[in-house]
Amino acid sequence: MALVIEGEERIAAPLDTVWAALNDIGILKACIPGCQSLEKSADNEMTATIVLKVGPIKATFNGAVTLKNFNPPYSYTIEGEGKGGIAGFAKGGADVTLTEDGSDATVLRYTAKADIGGKIAQLGNRLIASTSKKLAGEFFSTFRDKLSNV
Repeated sequence: MALVIEGEERIAAPLDTVWAALNDIGILKACIPGCQSLEKSADNEMTATIVLKVGPIKATFNGAVTLKNFNPPYSYTIEGEGKGGIAGFAKGGADVTLTEDGSDATVLRYTAKADIGGKIAQLGNRLIASTSKKLAGEFFSTFRDKLSNV
């Protein structure tokens, strides 16, 4: 089952600060819902362990994340794939773009795509879509809040 999620956040921080945070493994780990671990394995690659609950199913996903299509400090693509054992798999990515909004604010826009299979995919499109949108929203709003308090 494939999903597309779009959104934007206005962040009360300069463009360079937001770009640096998008590349900071500690900040990313703190913003990813259910993230148990996030470790750099190469310059633009990370491994992650994430625990998620979708409806009645709670699963631990182990996977890899790759950052590519760099256009500092304006955009990049993040791609990931995780396996949750019997619960299934999730893979997807997001195109993230940053635009200056005055000298002290940045607008972050994202278009995320996800493909989900296995037992989790059997829960139904509406539950999966609403959970995916909620998780994406949580990540970006937490990210915004962390940077707005800097």
